[in-house]
Amino acid sequence: MQLQHVNVKLLVKEPEEVPLEPLIPIFHSWIQGQVLEELLLDVADYRHVPAGPGVVLVGHQANYSVDHTDDRLGVRYNRKAEITGSNQDALQQALRASLIACQRLETEPTLEGKLRFNGQEIEFFVNDRLLAPNRDATRKAFHSDFETFFKKLFRGGEYSLSYANEPRRLFGVTAKSSRTFATSDLLANLNA
Repeated sequence: MQLQHVNVKLLVKEPEEVPLEPLIPIFHSWIQGQVLEELLLDVADYRHVPAGPGVVLVGHQANYSVDHTDDRLGVRYNRKAEITGSNQDALQQALRASLIACQRLETEPTLEGKLRFNGQEIEFFVNDRLLAPNRDATRKAFHSDFETFFKKLFRGGEYSLSYANEPRRLFGVTAKSSRTFATSDLLANLNA
C-alpha cells in the first residue's frame, strides 16, 4: 500500500507557556512571503474549540497548524495533495515540512522562545480512512516502513512505537526516542 495524506505532529515542550494569539499574524506573514514549499492561502482561528485544531495555516497542498487535538499541543502538518514516490518518501516529505515549520516557529521573535519541540515524541497519522483504516492489518502492513524510517531518523538509537487502537480514529503511530533531538538534528538525520 502507498501512504498518502500523511500528517505529522511534533509535540511541544511546556505547552502551557505557548501563546496562540501571535500565531495569526505570524501565519499571515508566512502567506505574504510564501516562505514554505507549498502554496499558502489563508489562516483559520479555532482557538475557541477545546482540544481542537488551534490556529491553522491553510495551504493548497497541505495545512500547517499549532494544534491542540487530544489536549496535546504540537506543530501539525497535514498533507492534502498526493505525493509520488515510496512510503519512505511520503514519511520523509511530511516530517521535513513539519520540522521546517516548527524550526521557524521556534526562532520566531514574537513567540519569545516559548514554542519548542519536546525533542523526543512525534505522532504520524494517515488522513485517509479508506486507504488506511485503523486496524491490525494496517499496522502490520506499514510497521516495517515505520521501523525503517525511525531507525534512520533516530540514528539507530532506542525508540518505541505505539499505535492507536480505537477503530474510529485515524490510523497513526507515535514514536518516542530514548534521547532528545533538536529539530535541526532531525532534519540532518533525514538528509543523511
